[in-house]
Amino acid sequence: MAKLGKFIGAAAGFALGGPIGALIGFAIGSVLDGTSVTVHQSSGTHAASRDFALSLIVLIAAVMKADGSVKRVELNFVKSFLLRMYGQHKTEELLHILRDVLKKDIPLYDVCVQIRTNMTYESRLELLHFLLQLALSDSQYSEQEKSVIQTIANHLGITPTDFQSVHASLHISSAGDIENAYKVLEISPEASDEEVKKAYKKMAVKYHPDKLVHLGEEVQKSATEKFKKVNEAYEKIKKQRDIK
Repeated sequence: MAKLGKFIGAAAGFALGGPIGALIGFAIGSVLDGTSVTVHQSSGTHAASRDFALSLIVLIAAVMKADGSVKRVELNFVKSFLLRMYGQHKTEELLHILRDVLKKDIPLYDVCVQIRTNMTYESRLELLHFLLQLALSDSQYSEQEKSVIQTIANHLGITPTDFQSVHASLHISSAGDIENAYKVLEISPEASDEEVKKAYKKMAVKYHPDKLVHLGEEVQKSATEKFKKVNEAYEKIKKQRDIK
């Protein structure tokens, strides 16, 4: 277990305190039990990466608990996603923490305030992106899940247009899906060609993976997916309008 403990113990920042720390404290303690790893506060990329991962796990638990049942397809999706981002050892540790948090009542407002206070806006958008992917993973986006994710977005300070953009990006692959393409770029179909170009540049900057460099390579790679959707939306609109 020592290898697993290093993921949390080496450096964790704000997530070890406040409501998030209270939720994951027991799980972290059991993960680190019997190891020589010392948990301490730190700063920099390692701490930011772990704070992001721990915050994500708590929000994942809130979404999974929303409709009153934890589905196998959702657990498989979470495991697959974490494996792509963090590898086998870190994923085992995070799933251990998730199982523990799922048993607890989550003070969602307090958790979101802690995240909003300590994370950049771009980081919070990436959290939202994953939560929406999770909710859609079983093709049954329940009203309870919609309500919880909307509440999370509101408490995290995500604007309605950014929420709509992230949501639309998950449907942009549909052939000829122009409506969602405009939503991704946060403009209306009545926008001028020049406004389309300006909107694309603005969104490309907002969702560029370099905005998340402080969270480490794992999160940057994940963020590339949303960045590609922005480009895909722009290409669809350009083709429709014959913009050169």
